[in-house]
Parts: sequence; structure tokens; C-alpha cells
Amino acid sequence: MPDFPAHASPAFPPVASPRPQRRDRSVSELHLDHKRDQRTHPPLVSPAFTPPHTPFPEEGQRYDRQPRSIPVEPPDHDTDGEQARLLPKLPEVHCEVRARIPTTAGQEMFLHLYHNNVDDKEHLAIVFGPHIRSKSLDAPRPGETERDRMIRGAYVGTLYPGRTSSRLDQIRRDAGVPSPRPSAGFLGQLNGPAQQATPPSPSASSEASTDGSEFESSYPLEFGPPLVRIHSECYTGETVWSARCDCGEQLDEAARLMSLPAPTPASTPGSDAGEHQLLPNEKLPSCGGVIVYLRQEGRGIGLKEKLKAYNLQDLGHDTMEANLLLRHPGDARSYGLATALLLDLGMGGDRGIKLLTNNPEKVRAVEGPNREVRVVERVPMIPIAWKTGGKEGVQGAEVEKYLATKIEKFKHMFSG
Repeated sequence: MPDFPAHASPAFPPVASPRPQRRDRSVSELHLDHKRDQRTHPPLVSPAFTPPHTPFPEEGQRYDRQPRSIPVEPPDHDTDGEQARLLPKLPEVHCEVRARIPTTAGQEMFLHLYHNNVDDKEHLAIVFGPHIRSKSLDAPRPGETERDRMIRGAYVGTLYPGRTSSRLDQIRRDAGVPSPRPSAGFLGQLNGPAQQATPPSPSASSEASTDGSEFESSYPLEFGPPLVRIHSECYTGETVWSARCDCGEQLDEAARLMSLPAPTPASTPGSDAGEHQLLPNEKLPSCGGVIVYLRQEGRGIGLKEKLKAYNLQDLGHDTMEANLLLRHPGDARSYGLATALLLDLGMGGDRGIKLLTNNPEKVRAVEGPNREVRVVERVPMIPIAWKTGGKEGVQGAEVEKYLATKIEKFKHMFSG
């Protein structure tokens, strides 16, 4: 039997599989957050058992505002032993191409395709907002023309018929405009919907970089930590309407949150005071974010084995047991590639990221062996059926058992 990758990091051993005391428990039967103050935090149970007078999200939080997040404490390396079990070196990743994708929700995103040195899969980064850019994509390549750069997506601004240069400084020179290093706000205007952007004054910007890479990632400080979702491919949940899991729902929700307007001091979650008054035809900019889309179907076992696991689930086994019976780890995924992709997109550094996840082990794994990426806040992903009292979202006996196994065996946290 080959060695399988980590449960939550490239070198974690497979997860233990304790047998449940009672088979086929649903989420409704689990006592979630029994120590929480029920006066301010409604219990997170299935729609059939949620009292109708306890709305979710919490009172006052608006659906069109950024969600509440939970601060993440840095790991205690003196007590947890995880540091030694993480790979000492991250994979090498290289962004091959980027393209603008207008979405059905009205927002635009940029799809980045990556190659790496550990597998032959094409992993993806789905980037919302205008501020996040790939270093490896923007770096010059020997022998390429300006048209080559535009074709592979290494350009600033908007492509249009007749454009001849990918580089902002060349466009400025052609227009007779001084060429300082562009500010984040100016890049945001260029990468947004086609409009006339006002170039910054030389006194307001630093000089352009001299290494040939003028497109460094520059996520605005006023937006706080960028929102990130590490999402594993799920063909059944995202494409063929499976109700065995909520993976497709989670992908859609992550995209929705990253398309919301950027937060302002007067529009914090739970408050409508002092809302920004939009002018005619004005649209608040998206806060943006990154969905790292990893091609590791079926918790890392592949689609063929995943379909076998589905048959074992119909025979009475939960998702972890089914994987183990097929001689796979309960969770064979790894996240070193996600860390490397985030670093290429400029997500490293002390400011950190907000991670959309219920998986506590993913938080540590995504940070990397030396905390190259810092997870400073965690945003829980609550099933839509729980938030709407069963009016919307994925529902059914299969998804209830799926969520129950996540809580009982994988220790996922659906709240603070």
C-alpha cells in the first residue's frame, strides 16, 4: 500500500477512525455548542429541529455585509508537535495563464491556472477584485513579445481591440503621462470595469520597480486581511447536483462573499448606520479574495474511488469508514500547494488572511511549515439550510450524515 499524503498537511499521517457509538446519527441528534449562551447564540442544528424564533445569522447581521470572523491564535509550538510533521519545503508553483471571467452574478473574476513540481494536475486560483496579482505570471519570460504577455494574461488594465502593450509604463509613455509606480487604487480602477482612470501624481506614488515586474500584488490595507477559501474539487457536488455533500454550496457562498462590497468603518457586520450613499450608476468595489481550487477529488482519493465510497455509504458506512475500507486515509488531501499559490499571489506577510473554513486542521496546514502564510481570522461556513430554517440550501438524509461525520470524526467547527 503506498504512502498517502497528509490529512491536513503534506506530511500528516492518516486520521484515526474511531467507530461511532451509534451509526447513522444525523446533525439533528448532535449536541452542538452546548456550552454556548443560548440567549445570544442559537443552536446550530438541522432545520427540522431549529426553533422558528431563532434566526440565523445572528440578529442584526445583514446578508449583504461581510461575515463575522473568529480570531485565530498562533500555534504553540512548544505543546503541539505539528511543526515537525509538516514538510520542510513548499512545492514550486508557476502561473501559466490568467483570463478575465465575467460571472453570472455580475462580478468579474480572474481565473489563474498553475503548474507545479509535485503532480501533473492543473490547480487553479479564482481571484476576485482587482488588487491581487500573481508574481510568477507577471515576471518577464525570455523571448516573449508584448502580444505573448497579453495572451497569457500578464497585463494591467483591460484588453481591447488594438492594444499593443501589456505594460502600464508603456501605455503611460504613449499617452504622455509621467510613469510612477501605480497606487493600489489606480490598479483597482484599471482592473475593474472599463472606465477612464485618473493616473496618480508622481508625488503620491513610489517609483516603479526596476526588476521588470511592475505589477506587484497590492491588496489595500484598509480592507484588512484578504478573504481566502481553500476548496477541493468535487465533481459530484459542483456539477451533477449531488445532495450527498454541500461542496457546491460552499463554493458558491465563497464566491458570493468575495463579490460583496468592501467593508467600511460605518458598515461593519450588524450595523446599518452611516451607510455609503451611492451616486447614480455608482457601484461599491468588491472586497475581493482568492478561492484556491485544488484538484483533489474525493478528499484526495479521486473520482473513481469516490464513487466506490458512495456505494459503501449506501451499504451503511459513513464517509470516513468508506475511505478506510477502500484502503485510503479518511482524508488524503494536502495543502502545501495552496500555501505556495497564496504566496505567489502576495498573501504572505504579517497582515495574514481570513480563511473560510470549518476545518481547524486546515488552518494550521495552510500556514505552511514556517508560517509563511498567517491565518489571523477564521470565517465559519454554515450550511444554508441551517441559516434559512430549511427554506434554501442542500437538504436530505445523506448530507445530514455527511455533516454529522465532519463534526464527530473530523472535528469540524460550525461556529466560534
